[in-house]
Amino acid sequence: WHAGAGAWGGAGDVNSRSIGIELVNSGSEPFAEPQMTALEHLLSAILRRHGLPPRAVIGHSDMAPARKADPGPRFDWRRLARAGLSVWPEEGAKADPAQFLPALHAFGYDPAQPPAVLLRAFRLRFRPWGEGAPDPLDAGMACDLARRFPVDPARPGP
Repeated sequence: WHAGAGAWGGAGDVNSRSIGIELVNSGSEPFAEPQMTALEHLLSAILRRHGLPPRAVIGHSDMAPARKADPGPRFDWRRLARAGLSVWPEEGAKADPAQFLPALHAFGYDPAQPPAVLLRAFRLRFRPWGEGAPDPLDAGMACDLARRFPVDPARPGP
C-alpha cells in the first residue's frame, strides 16, 4: 500500500496493480541528480522487465489526487519523458477550456474526483506554475495527452 486507495485509467485498486517507488525530497528543492539518475535506471529496467509503456509511469498525485501531492512540483517529469520513461504533452497548443476535464478523463485521471482536485493534480505534474481556472494552455496540454495516450486506445480522447 505505497499510496493507499486510488484509481487511474479506469482501474481501481492501483496498489495491487503497480510497483511503488518512493523518493526522498523535501518538496521545496529539485530532486538530486544522483537520485534522478538512479530512478532512470530503475524505471528503465522495470518497464523493460514488465513490458510496460512510458505512459504507465504515474505519480501518487495522479492516482490519489485528493490525498497525495508527491512527487510534487519540483519533480522533473519532462526529464523522464525525454528519456522515454514517462509522457509529456506537446507545449504551446491551445484548446477550449471546456475540453480540459474530458481530456483528463480520457488520459486516465479518475472522473469521480472533483474538478479542482484534478486541476491541482494535472498542474503538479505538467504545469506547476499555472494558476486560476483551467485555461487554453492547460486544455491544449490535456487534449494532446488524451489524443496520444488515451486510456482506451480504440477511443481517442478530445
